[in-house]
Amino acid sequence: MKPLILVNLKLYKESTGERALEIAKSISKVNRNKYQIILAPSLLTIKEVAQKTKVMVFSQHTDFVELGAHTGRVSAEELKQIGVKGTILNHSERKIPLKYLQKIIEICKKNKLMTVVCASTLFEIKKIAKFYPDYIAYEPKKLIGSEVSVTEAKPEIIVKAVSLVKKISKKTKVLCGAGVHSKEDLGQALLLGTSGVLIAHAIAKAKDPKKVLEEMLM
Repeated sequence: MKPLILVNLKLYKESTGERALEIAKSISKVNRNKYQIILAPSLLTIKEVAQKTKVMVFSQHTDFVELGAHTGRVSAEELKQIGVKGTILNHSERKIPLKYLQKIIEICKKNKLMTVVCASTLFEIKKIAKFYPDYIAYEPKKLIGSEVSVTEAKPEIIVKAVSLVKKISKKTKVLCGAGVHSKEDLGQALLLGTSGVLIAHAIAKAKDPKKVLEEMLM
């Protein structure tokens, strides 16, 4: 399977509204022969991006709800209906209590949505791996949004994370996040045993996201 490059556009002013579709269209032109590229736009732009571009789209969050009498919630079933293929869960900016996280993963599996579950510690990884998500994205909280990648600051902890996940859930793959912003970071993440990276500000806030991504994948 190709390494996964998951780009989280978050809610930056540079990546919301009309800009989200522009970024998605430009990223759809990036060569995808060696990597699987996935985009997670804001919730208010996700339908348009999913239906007007060829980029695979994930949601930035999904709630523990079925379709029904719920206000302000995001359901896995509706995400599937509009063409979304998966979801990020438990990001440090949108934490989910473990008792609900397990149920959300189950609902996503039921609706055939891929799950990328974030974890900020090895202790959290150990808990989450028991829920058997498709991916666990390891992101030490202190390095999120920084210019220092975890592959540079704490490479040994990535190796530990990969080993820990394999012991608990052989089918769950590990992504590397937090501070990833260069081809060196990506290359090192893969060498350390991960199956790809979770990137945000390096792409979302770039003047030319396509160019930055292409340079990273060279």
